[in-house]
Amino acid sequence: MSVIAIVDLGVGNLANVRKALGGVITSDPYEIERAEKLVLPGVGNFGAVMERLEPLRRVILDAINDGKPFLGICLGLQLLFEGSEESPGKPGLGVFRGRVVRFQGVRTPHIGWNQLWKRKDCPLFEGIRDGAYFYFVHSYYAEPEEDVTAGVTDYESKGRKVVFTSAVWRDNVYAVQFHPEKSGRNGLILMRNFRRL
Repeated sequence: MSVIAIVDLGVGNLANVRKALGGVITSDPYEIERAEKLVLPGVGNFGAVMERLEPLRRVILDAINDGKPFLGICLGLQLLFEGSEESPGKPGLGVFRGRVVRFQGVRTPHIGWNQLWKRKDCPLFEGIRDGAYFYFVHSYYAEPEEDVTAGVTDYESKGRKVVFTSAVWRDNVYAVQFHPEKSGRNGLILMRNFRRL
């Protein structure tokens, strides 16, 4: 069984992620470096969490560049981009080109169950039907400037509809805007698929 490091930024319900995935919850750079797979769960403010992540930036980017499977969850997806409207001037990890923007004209946060529509045949989605429901809680979403969108979600409220990127994938880097650890059976399948990579 490969060692999965769940990066502990002091935010979010990491116990549920570990329950679904196994692995170790850690903020120790050495443990993160030794792990065969990495998970970056996140909730909260982009800039504040990026500050906590700063001491681990290098070790995380090295793991990604070394080809280790990486899964970003919720804010963990947003942190992979260059920056966010939530924290102007605070750079993200810059793994993907693009920015994170706030929902406009719809109720925020977008909270509750919503559907994932596949845009790519991503290994994370094996055994999950198109249009499957996952659990979301967020007010910002990523706008990729390159072809990394693996799934999208339609959010309708106040008579407006926003179609946003809810899953990204390139090579060994996977990330989802929803919370698989709160998404029942579909979330468990997704986590199991990541564990098998």
